Amino acid sequence: MLQETTAAAPAAAGGNNAAALQQMGFDHLITQLDAVGWIVFVTLMVMSLMSWYWIIINFVKNIRLRGRGDNVVGTFWETPNAQDAIRFMEEQPKSEPFSKIALDAAQAAAHHQRHDGSRLAESLNRSEFVDRALRQAVTRESSGLENGLTVLATVGSTAPFVGLLGTVWGIYRALIKIGASGDASISAVAGPVGEALIMTAIGLFVAIPAVLAYNFFVRLNRVTNSQFDTFAHDLHDFFATGSRVGEIAGKR
Repeated sequence: MLQETTAAAPAAAGGNNAAALQQMGFDHLITQLDAVGWIVFVTLMVMSLMSWYWIIINFVKNIRLRGRGDNVVGTFWETPNAQDAIRFMEEQPKSEPFSKIALDAAQAAAHHQRHDGSRLAESLNRSEFVDRALRQAVTRESSGLENGLTVLATVGSTAPFVGLLGTVWGIYRALIKIGASGDASISAVAGPVGEALIMTAIGLFVAIPAVLAYNFFVRLNRVTNSQFDTFAHDLHDFFATGSRVGEIAGKR
């Protein structure tokens, strides 16, 4: 009789452990979610979709910018005729930033030339007028590079806490069930608590790609903004003096 009881004890313990492990799965978590749990879970999924959307959009945008930018700038300076260079810029896609900066500078120079002798020319010389147009163009294009970065920063900083909220709420519900049942054994506690911790893991899986992507794109944007500034300075010299990059130095 004693041997039967001793043999039954490990069997019961094994059954409890198996039941506890079954309660630690993601599929079991989904079936046990209440209203608060579903709100947390759906919020994390929406945050993940938003971050991946902007990760893909910004990745594709930067690839296109890197592929076209050097070619656009190089072709502009290598074109012998200024009108042909401006026409080439007009043929570029609207999403290409270097061509838009060059066109703004060209339009500002042409506008100032048409109003030569007027109050505009008296209040601002050609160099100042072109410089102002270039500053506005660079600021506009730099702002365009930051699309989606606020979303990535927000997701990266808040997703872990949203997941932690789901975990805290899940542990709270698990403790209430354990208290009601009166079973405080490890097998009874491990399943519900381990299940609740999955929410924290989901929050981290959502946040980590967003943080890495944010830092990556901030670095790329810093390099691109430097290229905008360099191109804008060269454009200012060209449209303010009428000489291309290198021509002024060559005449000295």
